[in-house]
Amino acid sequence: MVIIFFDWTIEDFPHLLHCPFIYFPLWHKWYLERGNGWNNYKGLTWKVTHNKTWDKIFKWLGFTKGWSTRQDTRYLQQTLPELQRIFRPKEDIMQRAEEMMGLLRTEADMVVGIHIRRGDYATWHNGRFFYELEDYHQFMLRIQEVYHDHRVAFFISSNESFSLDSFEGCRCYRFGKEPSGAILDLYTLSLCDRMAGPFSSYSRWASFIGQVPLCFLESKDQQFTDESFSRIVDFFHFENGKEIFDW
Repeated sequence: MVIIFFDWTIEDFPHLLHCPFIYFPLWHKWYLERGNGWNNYKGLTWKVTHNKTWDKIFKWLGFTKGWSTRQDTRYLQQTLPELQRIFRPKEDIMQRAEEMMGLLRTEADMVVGIHIRRGDYATWHNGRFFYELEDYHQFMLRIQEVYHDHRVAFFISSNESFSLDSFEGCRCYRFGKEPSGAILDLYTLSLCDRMAGPFSSYSRWASFIGQVPLCFLESKDQQFTDESFSRIVDFFHFENGKEIFDW
């Protein structure tokens, strides 16, 4: 497999970057880290991958866009162990995530990951999946009630700054702003016992790679049971058979 375009977070996945059957011909660390290298590369990536002429050229060369392969699920389950190995993040990310999870488990016997995504969701699908912080607070209180016989702690994943005091009555933890924050959050979510968040491929990936039951937040007044949570088996399906709409 030859991958031409990639994100800077590729360096957070050394097993992927140096996989013997995957080649990244444009990954040259000496250039990407020189001056404005990464920004130049990101600009080139956007221009070339959003151009109909280049689409035709890549198709003629035998390349394909990864997004267009999301419906091909033939080998996902049998290759899951290898995917988990390839997408294992670098050691310092794993260590910090596992330290966080170790801390949570001294305070609780069930850890629920909450993916708070706002920002662009204010307009995506006309704001259908945009929730205020108080909405997330109410989601957490309802989830906590489902598992009232457990000591529940919440791991908060978000790229937004806010005080955890917003979630009174809930035992909450999160990382601060630091390098590799998105991947650190992603791997930590994959270590939780349950997850909840708006429709997103981010939490979907954490559920799949960590085999963690996930519940999508679909309305502000949503109610929960333990059956509300199910593992992701492919891009469009939960293990319980529920289908996910395409966008």
